[in-house]
Amino acid sequence: MARIRVAILGAGRIAQHMADTLVKMAADSRYADLVEPYAVAARDAGRAADFATKYGFPVSYGSYEELVSDPNVDLVYIATPHNLHAEQAILCMKAGKGVLVEKAFGANAAQTREMLAVAKETGMLCAEAIWTRYMPSRGMIDDIIASGIIGDVQAIDANLCYPTTAKARITDPALAGGALLDVGVYPINFIDMIMHNVPIARIESSMRTYETGVDAHNSMTFYYENGVMATAQSSILCHSDRMGSVWGTKGYMVCQNINNVEAIDVYDGNHTIIAHYDVPAQLTGYEYEVASAAKALLEGHTECAEMPHADTMRIMELMDSLRRDWNLTYPFER
Repeated sequence: MARIRVAILGAGRIAQHMADTLVKMAADSRYADLVEPYAVAARDAGRAADFATKYGFPVSYGSYEELVSDPNVDLVYIATPHNLHAEQAILCMKAGKGVLVEKAFGANAAQTREMLAVAKETGMLCAEAIWTRYMPSRGMIDDIIASGIIGDVQAIDANLCYPTTAKARITDPALAGGALLDVGVYPINFIDMIMHNVPIARIESSMRTYETGVDAHNSMTFYYENGVMATAQSSILCHSDRMGSVWGTKGYMVCQNINNVEAIDVYDGNHTIIAHYDVPAQLTGYEYEVASAAKALLEGHTECAEMPHADTMRIMELMDSLRRDWNLTYPFER
């Protein structure tokens, strides 16, 4: 099986996590024949070269156009601010490259539709890199619920909050900053993965703004047509316990850290732990999305089974709906 040569577009913090992942995958017998760390591109050639040297990538570029012109690049991981994802993903796909786009997939639903339309037009892979969708913990949660041990699911609660206002991209409306797109996507996806395709009947939400105009802290309640009620919170102002809980008629389960589930505890109706599950050891957690994208690319798919285009579109439309309720728009949307 041919190895997929992976390039990273961007050289920031998240790009470094991916570079570390690719290096570890190339040295791991489970992935060594699947992916090859190949290139990095940044707007500054010197920065790209330093990045490539640090992680042992053979190629670096000082522009994104040079990267997509390289015929050896198969898959591009896009690790830039949210507002740039659409134009860069489209640039890559039109150049014949598959893309793995860091969350949030786009800044809004309109950008998402455009990206997915180009994927259909070009036949290129276009996948959202929200790692929790690809992790083994997802299947573990599904299996616990399906076993009936907690009974019928009645409610879900999830939160993710970090004080990150010191980061310019987080507080800048021009970069599609704010809590919702940066951390809110995780509790929303946690809930969506459990509810699958059950329609939402009604939404209630509230939001506190930051001094720059982005959303700083938000609270959301989703009422599903099957009667399940789900609540989510995200914030760039404070720390939270990051827990995800699923409450049923016989008991409940608690997932430690919805951003990267570490363990799952199942309780009965007397609040006694009746089962504990540790998630499998991982390289970094990013390897699952890379492996899925590489396999999908080899098989000629335009999407990954773990995060199909319909799910990406549903999440983006939901977040657009929330921002409309909050009268929140980014400068490039006006």
